[in-house]
Amino acid sequence: MAAALDFPKLDVIAVGAHPDDVEIACGGTLAQLVRLGYQVGIIDLTDGEPTPGSPGPEIRLEEARAAAETLGVGIRVTLNLPNRRLFDGFEERVLLAKEFRKYRPDVVIGFGDKTPMASPDHWQAAQITDAAVFYSRLTKWDETFDHLRVHTIRHQVYFQLSFNPTPPPGAAGTFVADISDTLDTKLAAIDCYKTQFPPHKRGIFDRIRGLAMSAGAAAGYAAGEPFATTRAIATRDLAGLLHSGQGPTGLFRDPKPA
Repeated sequence: MAAALDFPKLDVIAVGAHPDDVEIACGGTLAQLVRLGYQVGIIDLTDGEPTPGSPGPEIRLEEARAAAETLGVGIRVTLNLPNRRLFDGFEERVLLAKEFRKYRPDVVIGFGDKTPMASPDHWQAAQITDAAVFYSRLTKWDETFDHLRVHTIRHQVYFQLSFNPTPPPGAAGTFVADISDTLDTKLAAIDCYKTQFPPHKRGIFDRIRGLAMSAGAAAGYAAGEPFATTRAIATRDLAGLLHSGQGPTGLFRDPKPA
């Protein structure tokens, strides 16, 4: 079996349907994880094209590269699935699962629910991501996955696009990541998408900032990003969990040295 030795191991991968999804939903968290010394990657299922304000995919991909650089994220992959025609299917699931097997993340972050009045690609991305997390660990399917070694993802959490302040329905648990120190970095990364947020759409930045401040205030932070877990949050040390302010015990390992 292939060992994916040509690919660096990542601690966390965030999956979006289009470039800018991840920045809007959890860019502050990714920037904070980078500051803590984690290896972070982003996978965009599509290049987001066509889109009304962009002259073409080359420009959008350059914006995505600049946004990842702003967050400090060193690896960003575009799978080139079709924007506006993204559907959950076997081939799409396998394609993403191959990336998980290559980069071997401990944590995968992705869409947790539908986004009414917004792109239906988001819901398809959620289903593709759920399936790919499962497919990544399946044995006896070597040829399907180019003989890449199986990889078990330890944790999966769901983000929300920051236009929606409510948690996904039916979530097993929810928590808020502190982005007090990285909110401005998040906004700067979103601002890299000039084609998506031209001058007449600048009001969206105030909305994103306001929602981050609201989410943070609910947890005692200046700014935050909400997440939902696939399983109930559990701990053997209730006092430690409540005192740490670091989120659910066991979700991430202790921060690595910078």
